Amino acid sequence: MNLESQIQKISSFQHLELLANQIVEGFISGMHKSPFHGFSAEFAEHKIYNPGESTKHIDWKLYAKTDRLYTKRYEEETNLRCHLIIDNSSSMHYPKLKDNQLFYESKIGFSVLASAVLMNLLKKQRDAVGLSVYSDTYEYYSPEKGSDRHHRMILNKLEGVLENHNQTKKTDTVTFLHQIAENIHRRSMVILFTDMFQNKDNDKIFKALQHLKHNKHKVVVFHVYDEKTELNFSFDNAPRKFIDVETGEEINLFAENTQEIYQKEVHEYFKTIEETCMQYQIRYVPVSVGENFEKILLTYLVEKQKFG
Repeated sequence: MNLESQIQKISSFQHLELLANQIVEGFISGMHKSPFHGFSAEFAEHKIYNPGESTKHIDWKLYAKTDRLYTKRYEEETNLRCHLIIDNSSSMHYPKLKDNQLFYESKIGFSVLASAVLMNLLKKQRDAVGLSVYSDTYEYYSPEKGSDRHHRMILNKLEGVLENHNQTKKTDTVTFLHQIAENIHRRSMVILFTDMFQNKDNDKIFKALQHLKHNKHKVVVFHVYDEKTELNFSFDNAPRKFIDVETGEEINLFAENTQEIYQKEVHEYFKTIEETCMQYQIRYVPVSVGENFEKILLTYLVEKQKFG
C-alpha cells in the first residue's frame, strides 16, 4: 500500500498524533521495499556497531536473527536537534475548506500535519525537536528537547494552531526569522513551512533565512502552496472578486483573462526563490497541499545524512 492510500485509509482519524504515526509507519514499511532501503536502520532503536566501540550495548538477540552487530539506542541519546517553524499568517489558512474536505488540504493544515509527521520520526530516532510559530506576532517558541512530555506539549500547540484562526493575521516573516535565529543556540536542522507571501523586498527575507544558518545550522524551506489556484490560477471564467486575506484589498476580474500572465509571474517568482536559496545553500522544496508526505520525509532523511 503506497503512502497516499495509507493517508486515505486513515483519513477518518482526527487525532493528530495518531494520524502522524500511521503516516510514518506506512512510509517506513514502504521504504523497506524501495531503493531507499539503506535508510531503514535510521528507524530502528538501534545503530550499527562500529569496531572499537564498547560491546556493552550490543543487542545479541538481534545479532542471532540478522548476523549483524547493532548497539541499542537509549532515551538520553540525541543525534540531531531539529527546530520546526510554521508561518501561521492568514494566507496560510487558504484554501478555505468545505465540510467534506480534510484539515490538511489547507496550507496550514498540511504544514501542521507535516510537522507532526516529522516530530514522530524524530521521536523514533531519539532526536530533539523544538517549535516556533509566527504571524504578525511571535506566537510560540519552544526549544529543542526529546522527552515525551515535550512532544505532547508541542502537539497540543499544533492542534491549537488548527483550532484558533484569526482572519486578520498578516505576515512578518523577516522580523521573526531573525528572532528565531537568535533563539536557536545549538547547531540544529531548521525546517520552515511557509507560503512565501511576505514583503515585496525579497532581499530582506533571504537575509533572514541566511541568519537562520548562523552557528552552522542546516536550513530547509518547504514552500507550501495550493497548486490548482495559487500556481495554475485555475478558475472558471465567471467574474470573481479576489480578496487579500491579510490586507482586505479586493480586485474584480475574469480569471481566464489574466491566467497566462499570472502563471508566468508565479513561475518566475518560484524560480527566483529556488535560485536564491541555492546561492545561500538553503534546501528549497516546493510542495503542494495536494501531495503526500513522502517528499517531506525523504527530504528530511537526505538532509540529515548531509548534516552529519
